Amino acid sequence: MTTHPYHHGRLRTALLTEAERILREDGAENLSLRELARRAGVSHGAPRHHFPDRQSLLDALAEAGFLRLGDEVRAAIGGAAPDFEARLRATATAYVRFAVRESALLDLMFARKSGGEPNALTESFMGLSTAVGDLIHQGQQVGRLPPVDPERLRLLLVATLQGIAALIIAGRAPVNQMDALITDAITLFAGDHSRQQTPGRVPKDSAGS
Repeated sequence: MTTHPYHHGRLRTALLTEAERILREDGAENLSLRELARRAGVSHGAPRHHFPDRQSLLDALAEAGFLRLGDEVRAAIGGAAPDFEARLRATATAYVRFAVRESALLDLMFARKSGGEPNALTESFMGLSTAVGDLIHQGQQVGRLPPVDPERLRLLLVATLQGIAALIIAGRAPVNQMDALITDAITLFAGDHSRQQTPGRVPKDSAGS
């Protein structure tokens, strides 16, 4: 086997890049430290200097995925107009495109299991969580979202976007309908909630005679 020399710090980055390629092409079930070493062109023991076992490698991939998704969402928000709907559309589009493009990685990010304390993973998730949380706060401030628990709205938004991506990945929705589905989701999610009705009551102007 031909091995490639790497600086110690660069080896970890190179291993994660190759691990993502294996994940994308062959699936998580075929990702092992031995296969990673073979594909990266390093000795069999080299990956263990950075990842003691397979689970630590999967955790590192999930961490990197959350960091990258958070960066893409924040960049999309930063490049959008300052109004809530523009930022919501930018967030939704960035999220769904990432999910469709990196479907195997996203599955790993949300399905990972570890017996240890996932401190690094929790911290990497916070970037995405904070960006979406700030967006929810803005929507409530301008009356486009109801004044309920922001965490519920954050989970609902993420679940909606995950659902759109899942349908596209599974072939249940054509990829060319992605933008239309996002638009419909935004319309349903962010109606005008500046005048909240009491649950169960019908507004006077829509009540029958």
